[in-house]
Amino acid sequence: MQLNKLIIASKRHAFPSQKELFVEGLHFYKENNYWVFTELYHLLRGHCCQNACRHCVYGFIKTKK
Repeated sequence: MQLNKLIIASKRHAFPSQKELFVEGLHFYKENNYWVFTELYHLLRGHCCQNACRHCVYGFIKTKK
């Protein structure tokens, strides 16, 4: 998704406060029994967790030590 589309979508959806409120395909998708969070999820979350997430909208890249 492009950043403009994410910003528009973030205004229509609140950050899910419970696991049951997550919408597959919107907040996450499943890959090999793991949840992969989308760009929208990360934008709605509002901050970077610094775990080098696949769809990080904050540009965090984990560096090797």
